[in-house]
Amino acid sequence: MTTQTLQLSAGPIRVRDSGGDGEPVLLVHGLFVDGRLWDGVAAHLAAEGLRVVIPDLPLGAHKTPMRPGAPLAPADVAALLGEIVAELGLERVTLVGNDSGGAISQLAAATHPDWLARLVLTPCDLYENYPPPAFGGLVPLARRTPWLLTALMQPLRLGAVRRSPLFAGWLTKRGVDDALLADLVAPFLSNAAVRRDAYAFTAGIDKAQLVRAAGELRVPVLVMWADGDRFFKRRFAERLAAEVPGARLERIDDSYAFTPIDQPERTAELIAEHVRSTPGAGSVPAREAASA
Repeated sequence: MTTQTLQLSAGPIRVRDSGGDGEPVLLVHGLFVDGRLWDGVAAHLAAEGLRVVIPDLPLGAHKTPMRPGAPLAPADVAALLGEIVAELGLERVTLVGNDSGGAISQLAAATHPDWLARLVLTPCDLYENYPPPAFGGLVPLARRTPWLLTALMQPLRLGAVRRSPLFAGWLTKRGVDDALLADLVAPFLSNAAVRRDAYAFTAGIDKAQLVRAAGELRVPVLVMWADGDRFFKRRFAERLAAEVPGARLERIDDSYAFTPIDQPERTAELIAEHVRSTPGAGSVPAREAASA
């Protein structure tokens, strides 16, 4: 994959791109990780002939901060996806999100961009489960006392804490190499500007906004959920599959929330199948038409 840095409205964003003429798949990570979450999935998708694009979004693991004062609430980060697509000249994009990257992807899809062909949601925030209760305290801390949140995150300097349920332990069943975990948390722990960006995103989380987004999806949607997920409950996935016209629900066995790490081959298989089996934007009737 080639790597380039795009100069976007909020600041520089690092993007990896497999290139090629296949339909593009844009893989979106969540808070406190970066695009390396998707490496295993990306390899399988590229082997299927798809063009894979992976940005490192300003969500706390990014190494280069955004410009001071840049708007970085979830809807603003969702808008950055459109800037990435425009910079790369992409069309008929399949947007795939995990964790809070799934919320970002829904917010992007809800605006009906003309570049979007279809949406895939791996375990992620849905409806009122935004963020899941276990992480709900992050939002008020980011809004009111970010210095306290900074202090509470300091134990992540220790490998045992990084691997514990407080961070990655309940997100991935297979585990993550601790050198990678250390590299993911290092920018947040060492750079005040990176922390500023992460807090701007977290403080902007709005449950009502995500509930509205689910009702405004107009592209083919695949929802895949993990049987062992402790945070993103199946009932929310079932609700989306029932309420969004044309949406489909698939289960991934033997996995926690980070299906791209626990089951990269199966995750990629479902994404590729969704690309092959759906014609893309405009194929799903609006809710009003479905209820007519």
